[in-house]
Amino acid sequence: MPNDNNQDKEPGLFVSHNENNASVAQQEDPIAGTSNTTTGQVEENASAESTNLPLKKFIEPTIRHGLMSIVRSSWLNVLLVFIPLGWASHFVWNPTTTFILNFVAIVPLAKLLGFATEDIALRTGEVIGGLLNATFGNSIEMIISIISLTQNLVIVVQASMLGSILSNILIVLGMSFFCGGLRYKEQRFNITAAQTSASLLFISVVSLLLPAAFYGSTVNAETAAKERSDILNISRATSIILLIIYFAYLVFQFLQVPVEAFKVERQVSRIKLFNNNNNNANARDEECIAPETPVEREQAKGDEEEESPSMPWWMAVLLLLIITAFVAVCAEFLVPAIEQVVEQWHISETFVGLILLPIVGNAAEHVTAVTVAYKNKMDLALGVAVGSSMQVALLVMPIMVIIGWGIGVDMSLFFNVYETAVLFASVILVNYFIVGGQE
Repeated sequence: MPNDNNQDKEPGLFVSHNENNASVAQQEDPIAGTSNTTTGQVEENASAESTNLPLKKFIEPTIRHGLMSIVRSSWLNVLLVFIPLGWASHFVWNPTTTFILNFVAIVPLAKLLGFATEDIALRTGEVIGGLLNATFGNSIEMIISIISLTQNLVIVVQASMLGSILSNILIVLGMSFFCGGLRYKEQRFNITAAQTSASLLFISVVSLLLPAAFYGSTVNAETAAKERSDILNISRATSIILLIIYFAYLVFQFLQVPVEAFKVERQVSRIKLFNNNNNNANARDEECIAPETPVEREQAKGDEEEESPSMPWWMAVLLLLIITAFVAVCAEFLVPAIEQVVEQWHISETFVGLILLPIVGNAAEHVTAVTVAYKNKMDLALGVAVGSSMQVALLVMPIMVIIGWGIGVDMSLFFNVYETAVLFASVILVNYFIVGGQE
């Protein structure tokens, strides 16, 4: 008897409703495969067999199922106890303890942030999911930078922006390639989306050369104040242009480009379909998704079967907002604590901005990118790593310049020659790695 009752099925899973599609498809063309079969008929049958999947109905997860999925998402959730400890230490204990506790508290929050973003990406797609994750991940850099600007810590803000870009395109992207390579011999990704983000990142980095080039060409400036004023004017004009480019990119991403333009280019194997009637060597190449080894085939099959949203969409969005707020509070407590640690540990402000703050701010991106890369979702991993760097360069840095302009802080896009050269070389290296669409 047919059973249409799906209430006993586990929420969040796809339930089959048409188990006899294969036999029906075979009955539609009984003469397929005979000596009189044409190439078009063979191609049609092969396509029907390769795409002959049961019709599936998605059961929306319940609230209870979503809560259990959040609790069981990672063993790192046991570290959530450090959140109240880190907040309390800001008012009770010394700055070093506050720094350590809040730093540890961000680790499970970063994991939950990636979990919520991945759940939303299952509904919106990997490209939009990567853009969403990069946006929420950069909220930490935004809050830390605004707090630092209000305290006139321009060097810390500039170093943190530079460190955030470098850590994303070097550490996060490198670890994603490494962890994905541990499981898969070869991984492919969407060349269009990746090169779009990389090209925009390159444009933003080139724009950072303008203040440095102007500084190097004005050694005979009348006064140092006049030179700083000119650099500020160039930086502010450049920031406005970068913001326009970023919003134009959003329009391109969501309104102008059809969804088909961002389909993932998977690894393919070629199947030659011959015309037995003509008995010649004319062949047609048919693309089909096929992992290289049986192990990878089982892994990919398992991932596809298990990948379904584990919570209602509104719960995933609410979790994303709450976790982002918690991470922002922890990061906000880190700022005054780090200032005291600088004095006690005898380290420079540049080290704090270039090394420490990017580690805190990019914890969410690092965990998420490595996790999805291990699951062979390289589009989402690149969207997190390269997309986050692109958003820092096109959105966060220009906004910091505009905010500094509004509150009377001389925030500019001027970096010294060494910092500019390192950033430029890193972006060139990333463009070289992703140009082929595989790693």
